[in-house]
Amino acid sequence: MIILIVVVFAILGFVVSNRLKSKFKQYSQTALQANLSGAEIAKLMLADHNIHDVQVICVEGQLTDHYNPMDRTVNLSPDVYYGRNAAATAVAAHECGHAVQHATSYVWLNFRSAMVPVQNISGKILNIVLIASLFGGFALGLPYHWIGYIVVGSYSVMTLFTLVTLPVEFDASNRALAWVQSRNVVTRQEYDMSKDALKWAAMTYVVAALASLVTLAYYIFVFFGNRD
Repeated sequence: MIILIVVVFAILGFVVSNRLKSKFKQYSQTALQANLSGAEIAKLMLADHNIHDVQVICVEGQLTDHYNPMDRTVNLSPDVYYGRNAAATAVAAHECGHAVQHATSYVWLNFRSAMVPVQNISGKILNIVLIASLFGGFALGLPYHWIGYIVVGSYSVMTLFTLVTLPVEFDASNRALAWVQSRNVVTRQEYDMSKDALKWAAMTYVVAALASLVTLAYYIFVFFGNRD
């Protein structure tokens, strides 16, 4: 069953990822009427929100764009940093949306950041216990039901992390779209392109959250479903 779950969501994730790449490629073909690069969009949005301590930098890779709250940098891939199109605008503004969340102490971003070390530890514990469980728990010297408690507990933390990520990502996109529209840096058509691109980007997080929920339900059933 776990193999089936992995295969189903791997296929779903592949489809969504391909759709996302297709949309970004499509929306990268039309030049932005305002003729602003992703880097210029990012710097303008940060300035409009009175954020002056965040640096916009270019990083290698494709779709490697992210905001780093530790060193306060908006990291944009070359296609986004130098791109002058709706796709680059959408991504640059979205990552700046995270910077705005950070600056305004957005509660879900703070919660997600606080969960990062706990989520990392839970992932390591889960890997150890799952390997040990192949030997009936003897590798850890624990009975089967205690293995279940640890697996379900660890995976619950990881699932919660994927769920908390959803409002963070959707809010960043909403902030981005509201700003590009109010600032008039895009036409109506370009706005629709940006919105569609961000929708498909968000779908990758939705798929991850659903996969985590289904896997958690599976583990709960395996370890505790047959108990009286």
